[in-house]
Amino acid sequence: MKSLTIEQLISGAAELKTCEKLLLSGTVYTARDAAHKKITELILQNKPLPFELKDSVIYYCGPCPAKPGDVIGSCGPTTSSRMDQHTPLLLSRGVKAFIGKGPRSQEVMEALKSFGAYYFAATGGVAALLSKKVRKAELVAFKELGPEAVYRLEIVDFPLVVACGPDGGDIYLHQ
Repeated sequence: MKSLTIEQLISGAAELKTCEKLLLSGTVYTARDAAHKKITELILQNKPLPFELKDSVIYYCGPCPAKPGDVIGSCGPTTSSRMDQHTPLLLSRGVKAFIGKGPRSQEVMEALKSFGAYYFAATGGVAALLSKKVRKAELVAFKELGPEAVYRLEIVDFPLVVACGPDGGDIYLHQ
C-alpha cells in the first residue's frame, strides 16, 4: 500500500490509478450537505470562503463529538452523491480531492477527469477506527451546523482507495 502526503498529491508527484490503495496524510476539511450548500452560496455571492478551496481535500464527514482525551469522535464517510450538485463548482475552484463513500454521477466523473482531481473511497462502518487516524481537529466554519460544521483535520495514514480520478476509471464499475 502506498503512503502519500497531500502535498505529494497536489504536486502531481504520485500518479494514482483507480482501485489503488493508499494511506493519506495531511490536512483535510470536513463538509457535508449543509456546508456544501453554504459554500456554494458564498461562491455565487462572491463572498469570502471559510477556507482556501485551491489544492484542498474535502472529506464528506460529520464527526461525532470527541470523548474526553480523544481528538475527535467517530468520523466515517457519508454518501458522496448528495454533494454531486456542488462538486463541479468546487473542482473549478481548485479542490484536488474528495473523500467519501459510494458512486458519483457521470457529471462528477467527467469533472474529476477534466480537472485532474480524485475521489477517494473510505470504508464505511469503521468510523471509530478512522477517528484514530486523526491527530488534530479544529472547527473552521458554520458552528451552527453542529456535526455538519466544517472542521480542519490533520490525518495520518488514513486508509483510502482511489475510486475515481484523472484516469477516467470508476471503482464502482469494477464490482
